[in-house]
Amino acid sequence: MYEDYAFEGYYAFVCIDSENSAEKRQQVRAQHVARLKQLRAEGRLLLAGPFLDPHHLGIPIGGLIIAQFNSFEEAQAWAQEEPYVQAGAYQRVEIKAYKDIFGYTH
Repeated sequence: MYEDYAFEGYYAFVCIDSENSAEKRQQVRAQHVARLKQLRAEGRLLLAGPFLDPHHLGIPIGGLIIAQFNSFEEAQAWAQEEPYVQAGAYQRVEIKAYKDIFGYTH
């Protein structure tokens, strides 16, 4: 079924926090949010939000961002500039090409 839909340039960023990331997140949260708001203003942000510790729902342990880019390389460059990456709040970011089949665009 997914083969019936064209790839629209969306990439999913699966972000995993470093240990004790709360302070690092707090230091650059405004810059992180500003970048997401910029993507949304450009009509390129599909969704974004934190992963939460299932036993402590107030504690973020990573995040998911799905946004549109012209290429995988552009998505990689955007991720490298992510404030949470630069501050060490994210220990790892995996980037996957994503097709929105049952979501917002269809």
